[in-house]
Amino acid sequence: MSSRADVCVVACAEAFRGDGEIVAAGIGGAVTVLAARLARLTFEPELLTHDGTCLLTGDVPALGEAPEVVEGWLPFREHLWLVLNGRRHVMLGASQIDRHGNTNISCIGDWSRPKAQLLGVRGAPGNTRCDPTSYWIPRHSTRVFVPEVDMVSGVGTDRGAFDLRRVVTNLAVLDFRGPDGTMRLVSVHPGVRVEDVVAATGFNLDIPRNVAQTRGPAPEELDVLDRLDPQRTRDREVAA
Repeated sequence: MSSRADVCVVACAEAFRGDGEIVAAGIGGAVTVLAARLARLTFEPELLTHDGTCLLTGDVPALGEAPEVVEGWLPFREHLWLVLNGRRHVMLGASQIDRHGNTNISCIGDWSRPKAQLLGVRGAPGNTRCDPTSYWIPRHSTRVFVPEVDMVSGVGTDRGAFDLRRVVTNLAVLDFRGPDGTMRLVSVHPGVRVEDVVAATGFNLDIPRNVAQTRGPAPEELDVLDRLDPQRTRDREVAA
């Protein structure tokens, strides 16, 4: 039987469907890393994956294990070339996100005197302006899904984002195919109601007439996940 975390990993993996031979980069947790590796081992075999530092991996190791096959060296300067030339699909996190997909990982409150200092903008401007970008939000709440972000770190559809693909949360899958590039509800996870997603979102979502249920893993996908994450690290990351 699959868990909510399994559903989330598969939903994140689906964001990489059709990407072909580009670098799939999961940032910020087990779920996104597993998603890129699951996609490569199943429906998107041409994806390039890496070890989280500077090696392109020829094989797809389990979490925490070193690759046995190294396809190439990926120093920071080469990584930047990939980013600037649209050869990377990154799945990021966000402390805040608005209905156009503008995200904040910098600070909470007025930027000149914030209540909380976070990461800065890091690579969010370049990623969102030059590359396909998706988001993984493990706790869907009105604190994260806000009417206006306190500072724009990653740009949204109203500020020239290149290609915002999807947002996966512990409750649902969303994209930006609503009116004027706004956030649209695509599916709700098993056991979640549309009303639950609406209540946890601090702005008006575009909601289709018929909202699908997010698919769970196929048996072969679940086998791959259990091999990649035998300790089930993914379950500790997902708020059920």
